[in-house]
Amino acid sequence: MKFGVMAMPQHPSTDSATQRFHETVELTRLARDAGFSSIACGQHFLSPPYQNLQSIPLLARLAADSGDMQLVLSILLLPLYSPADVAETVATLDVISEGRVVLGVGLGYRDIEYQAFNVERRHRVGRFLESLELVQRLWTEDEVTFHGRHFNLDNATCAIHPVQQPHPPIWVAANFDTVVRRAGELGLPWFVNPHATLETLERQTAIYMEGLEAGGKEMPPEMPIIKEMHIAPTHEEAVRNAQPYMEAKYQAYADWGQDKALPGDEDFRIPFEELARDRFILGSSEEVIQQIEDHRQRVGANHFMFRIWYPGMDARMAMRVVEQMGDSVIPYFESRYGDEE
Repeated sequence: MKFGVMAMPQHPSTDSATQRFHETVELTRLARDAGFSSIACGQHFLSPPYQNLQSIPLLARLAADSGDMQLVLSILLLPLYSPADVAETVATLDVISEGRVVLGVGLGYRDIEYQAFNVERRHRVGRFLESLELVQRLWTEDEVTFHGRHFNLDNATCAIHPVQQPHPPIWVAANFDTVVRRAGELGLPWFVNPHATLETLERQTAIYMEGLEAGGKEMPPEMPIIKEMHIAPTHEEAVRNAQPYMEAKYQAYADWGQDKALPGDEDFRIPFEELARDRFILGSSEEVIQQIEDHRQRVGANHFMFRIWYPGMDARMAMRVVEQMGDSVIPYFESRYGDEE
């Protein structure tokens, strides 16, 4: 069992970005000392009402303060980029961190991001699959020749290679059933999304397993998952602390269309109690432990990335969550499961 922290790069546009950056460094050090295994950063562009520190330069800076924690790109919007850019930039980050990078990749869902990069959204799946293949080939082959619908290379050689061999771990974030299945067919870990209910995730886990079988692939050793989380001495205090920030964040998600990127008829504009049920991890230490166990048993998750810091939330509140996790939750799972994967 592994636990990670999302180093939240999104904050209200009125905040001091410099102050929030320094707080992120402090949070990273605290998570390192509390026993967390990874630190992660997400990615968005043109995302009002928030300002957004970009993940690769931020993780490059956090590498110096994160000890031996993995640095997780959670996620890189792969269809927006040239695969050569991704291969060499992520390899550079792997060199800077001495082999600690995890490349989480996803399709993205916001029209404005595709427009800004002059990429047609209807081509996103094709670009994603071609880029995923090319990045891996650039990392592992001396010369790459490729002629696809979206990308072309002739005798191309990657100028910088990652420390990790054959390459850094790649996790595929997916909301739709078809992409979940494709992750299985490719034999890559499905990076489980934080937005769906546990019931939906359990159903999609079966789809992922079908994909593994169809592709003749073995189950990867890691099943990573992102979860919204807040821990406090009591359930009531956890809800009272987190609700204003989680509600505001999910209102922004609804405005961006995130709920429409999920299977079924998801709607984030619902009462908080209903939104949080079987979706967020909230409560006392005992409740948090049980909810993590539920996800382990029903989804097979064994690497939990927790989003604990929300736009507008005082950094000290997020740091208290890190401390409480280090005091009670992480020791519980270390004693119960040890280094079991």
